[in-house]
Amino acid sequence: MTCVLGYITVPTREEAIALGRDLVASRLAACANILPGMMSIYRWQGAIEESPEVVLVVKTTSDLAEEAAARIAARHSYECPSVVFLDIAQGHAPYLQWIAGETGRTRARRTD
Repeated sequence: MTCVLGYITVPTREEAIALGRDLVASRLAACANILPGMMSIYRWQGAIEESPEVVLVVKTTSDLAEEAAARIAARHSYECPSVVFLDIAQGHAPYLQWIAGETGRTRARRTD
């Protein structure tokens, strides 16, 4: 079992909260963090754009990343949302076990 971090950008805090709650409630993520106040600069349809955004960081397992990405994309307001998952190479073992447990992969519990 490999734990992963999902990095998702959304236009509003409210959308980030809705997506985070949905992922945690469905056990596709153990935790969601919302980081407001980000500015994105990107090329879209031939033009350089600048937009304020909110970052949603989710913790889950690699075997759930594809399903989580599909669920996010289906509920996201963007035509082409930024949804990426990065492997967690190393971390505090009890925390990683907690992620696995909260996503239904083990019965481990967070102790901190």
